[in-house]
Amino acid sequence: MLFSGAMTALVTPFKNNALDEEAYRNFIEFQITEGIHGLVPCGTTGESATLSHEEHERVIEICIDQAKGRVPVLAGAGSNNTIEAIRLTRFAKKAGADGALLITPYYNKPTQEGLFQHYKAIAEAVDMPLVPYNVPGRTGCNLLPETLARLAKAFPNIVGVKEATGDMAQGSKTLSSCPQGFSVLSGDDFTALPLMALGGHGIISVTSNLVPGRMAAMVNAFRKGDVAGAARIHHELFPLHEAMFFESNPIPAKTALHLMGKMEAELRLPLCAIGTAAKEKLTAVLRQVKLI
Repeated sequence: MLFSGAMTALVTPFKNNALDEEAYRNFIEFQITEGIHGLVPCGTTGESATLSHEEHERVIEICIDQAKGRVPVLAGAGSNNTIEAIRLTRFAKKAGADGALLITPYYNKPTQEGLFQHYKAIAEAVDMPLVPYNVPGRTGCNLLPETLARLAKAFPNIVGVKEATGDMAQGSKTLSSCPQGFSVLSGDDFTALPLMALGGHGIISVTSNLVPGRMAAMVNAFRKGDVAGAARIHHELFPLHEAMFFESNPIPAKTALHLMGKMEAELRLPLCAIGTAAKEKLTAVLRQVKLI
């Protein structure tokens, strides 16, 4: 299974409103050295919505080049415009990504049939591993298990899902509906361990931006049958999981990485600097878990 374990939804470092390539390469190296199982550039956490097309492509190119095949790269390539999603996915394949992460079309509010036709069009246009990303809280639509199962059975290159509903009932239905070998990845750090207990295959994580080694260790412990050890790490990291959403993601993550000395805290509007109260709470958590 190509996409499994602990994969990081990478933040995108900026400096003076431009991509900070040096910080990004160093950050990717930090992730790999710490033992992360995979990298996901240009997702929501990477502020993909405010990257230009040229920046989007460059971020993916840098990630692939820096990873050098040591871990899989699942490149964000989604859009609420199917034609645009196909273009981005074709670029991801050409650049050498191992797969493409495709968010459900936001704002449009497609029907289940519309979602099926969207992913069908991409799957037929680009022969590479594809992973739909289901996050109704951000997109306004929910890719239901029966629609996902229909896609997985019809198109062998639709190989997994990032399941970020936070709904264990839906996660369970997805796992029981989709074919064997289909990778169901949690999109919410706090559900990673529960979803793996139901048969899930890992996590595309925000928290692992800060602690890639600890997130990988939790998954590794679970895989070895050390459920108690995995649960211990889950509880240890839970304050961080909560802290990553004191304000809209990736504001807390990028602020924390700045406090850790990894990059500037710069964000793209309409995201802005963290509020004073939230920063105080975040700083307290980072001190609690000994990251600063």
